[in-house]
Amino acid sequence: MRLFAALLAFVLAAAPAAAQEFETPATFAVILDFETGEILYSKNGDTPMPPASMSKLMTALMAFEALDRGALRLDDELPVSENAWRLGGAASGSSTMFLPLNSRARVEDLLRGVIVQSGNDACIVLAEALSGSEEAFSLEMTARARELGLETASFANSTGWPHPEHRISAADLARLAAHIIREHPELYRLYAEREFTYNGIRQFNRNPLLGVFPGADGLKTGHTSEAGYGLVASAERDGVRRIVVFSGMESERARALEAERLMRAAMSDFSVYRLFGAGDEVGHAEVFMGAAPAVRLVAPEAVQVGLNRRARHDMRVSVVYDGPLTAPIAAGDVVARLVVEAPGYEPREYPLAAGETVSRQGLFGRAWAAVVHMIRN
Repeated sequence: MRLFAALLAFVLAAAPAAAQEFETPATFAVILDFETGEILYSKNGDTPMPPASMSKLMTALMAFEALDRGALRLDDELPVSENAWRLGGAASGSSTMFLPLNSRARVEDLLRGVIVQSGNDACIVLAEALSGSEEAFSLEMTARARELGLETASFANSTGWPHPEHRISAADLARLAAHIIREHPELYRLYAEREFTYNGIRQFNRNPLLGVFPGADGLKTGHTSEAGYGLVASAERDGVRRIVVFSGMESERARALEAERLMRAAMSDFSVYRLFGAGDEVGHAEVFMGAAPAVRLVAPEAVQVGLNRRARHDMRVSVVYDGPLTAPIAAGDVVARLVVEAPGYEPREYPLAAGETVSRQGLFGRAWAAVVHMIRN
């Protein structure tokens, strides 16, 4: 068998210059297109990283889902335990909602405490109310994340406090943000609130894009000495929504500047290119000992690729298969793959299926085909 690779020249752009790879000083970064779920840009995007408070997206989602199933109500009042107060309250020296010890707080206020104020105490109160303990809640967070397909997620607490087993990739954080936006649009509005006052203490949302970048409406910052400064951000402009995740910046100012630069690039420098629709014919593959000499190759699903617009100019699209294919071949069998390559991107592969059934030749035809094959090889 030989490996056949046919370059599909008709999808190539004509620009002669090589594309310059997009760069960011962030250690981890991802740009995701909300509508298609396509990753438009990735720098170490699939590598599990310490997410710091950005993991509070998962904490909030667990509370959102509890509200959906009736396990919580927005006006429920939950107790503030000594554990929540010591680990996440004013005594902790960490991000806090300033919940008083042994007080009770409404779920709606706790959600704002998590989302707007990044309160560790609010996270622990919700965790204890839903699961009995933060440890049990963390296990449930991880299990639910895996159910959502977030394979890199591993949570050791509800707050994002540094822990060697508390990890998730930038790509999975982006997918988590997209899930929240899509499935919980009413509660997602909390992420756009600029400030929240509780216990007489006014605190401001740390998201540097709110009120600065038009269309920005979420989501969550994060910072620890281990993770550096990071952000999960989303913005919508002219009906297009993009999600940006990055981490590893050295200061709040560096995070703010890179947040605006990345979101601007996400909106203007990247696009999703639809190469083929579901069922479209992509090419042909040679068939050995078949009633037909070739079979059409079709895309079982739409093929769309997110790219930097400059990288698009140097994109290469090829059909690759081990061939010639041997009959019989049934319509719908995956017999080849489409390989898309572009500067700065890992090659991406998509399955290609036989467009029709090709039966085997009769005895005489097979014998003659074998002779021809031996002569050619």
